[in-house]
Amino acid sequence: MIGDLFFGLLRCLRQQPAKPAAVMAQKEDQFPVALDHHVLKDLSKGARDTTVKILLLGTAESGKTTIIKQMRILHINGFTDDERREKIPEIYQNIHESILQLVGQMGALGIDFGSCTSERSADYILSLPGSAPEYMNEEYCDHVTTLWNDVGIRACYDRSNEFPLLDSAKYFLDNFVRISDAEYIPSTEDILHSRKITTGISQITFRVPIPKSMGGGEQQFQMYDVGGQRDQRNKWIQVFEGIQAVLFLISCSEFDQNLREDPGQNRLQEALKLFRAVWQNRFLASAGLIVFLNKYDIMERKIRAGKHIVDYFPEYEDFCKRPQQDNCFGESDWTKMFIKQKLVDITQEPFKRHSRNQVDMGTSERECYYHFTVATDTRCIRDVFCDVQKMILSENVSSMGLF
Repeated sequence: MIGDLFFGLLRCLRQQPAKPAAVMAQKEDQFPVALDHHVLKDLSKGARDTTVKILLLGTAESGKTTIIKQMRILHINGFTDDERREKIPEIYQNIHESILQLVGQMGALGIDFGSCTSERSADYILSLPGSAPEYMNEEYCDHVTTLWNDVGIRACYDRSNEFPLLDSAKYFLDNFVRISDAEYIPSTEDILHSRKITTGISQITFRVPIPKSMGGGEQQFQMYDVGGQRDQRNKWIQVFEGIQAVLFLISCSEFDQNLREDPGQNRLQEALKLFRAVWQNRFLASAGLIVFLNKYDIMERKIRAGKHIVDYFPEYEDFCKRPQQDNCFGESDWTKMFIKQKLVDITQEPFKRHSRNQVDMGTSERECYYHFTVATDTRCIRDVFCDVQKMILSENVSSMGLF
């Protein structure tokens, strides 16, 4: 169950609960230069600091920032109308980049537009700058709508694994009429689907109530989000100090995609390589490790559309020859189990220290918790915290050191 996630996290703790304090949050889309210094100073607090500190790691576009948004929705009363309006330029940019990418890839993929009208709309879009218009005027809206309804553009979208395209492209283009309205205010779902590259360190602080039957009070959590692009990973080590748990996100849906920054590198292979580096890192050896196998809903849609992981990971064929597992009923289930097994295999690898960042040698004795998730599904993430309370009741709380 998803609840095992934070149950596993809580079992790693050796500290006493913090005294009640006001809820604080750093907006996930703000990355001022001063924040990095503030975050690093905060992470260096002494052992008496009882905040549970969680570090979100993973490759770019794996869903880390979406988890931060979910914590804000679930534990800090979501977003005000003003904060929602602040997201409009970001959403407009997501739409603009998506339609530009689709139009721009038509020729490279050898796909024709379905009509002369669509061709004229494509010429209009390609004549625009890379930044989205400040306002969705009627002409722009008509061209975007024409293109998204074009059979050629839809055929191009079906092959979007062959070029960089936002996972949320279809969501925003399907909702374009609503979003282009002059009175538009982003919904919570719109905000969860919006994408902005993380280029610094952000944090969110929130409290989770502890049942009265277990002594009452609250447990404070702090989550840290760092950029997942290759050129951002050199910043990760700055936030390793004081971390009690690492939440590593890996996108199940990226088995057929390549990196934006390295078109020759498979995204899932990159994520597995990164997971190995995190698992073996000596600075995180004492931290609990939880893996979100995220975006399995997109993975399932791809499989239904005829995409197969065996075309990118030939060893999948032998994996499927294993005795039938109780929870494997079709290709989607087998694919999920295959990706999970890849991670399990990494945790069981014997390894020697080849750099100062690795643990000395041998196999790690840490446990790793795995969960299939859809980060944009608030109910799914809410269950994490509901199940935490149930798990606490079923365990010897004193052994966790929480009270």
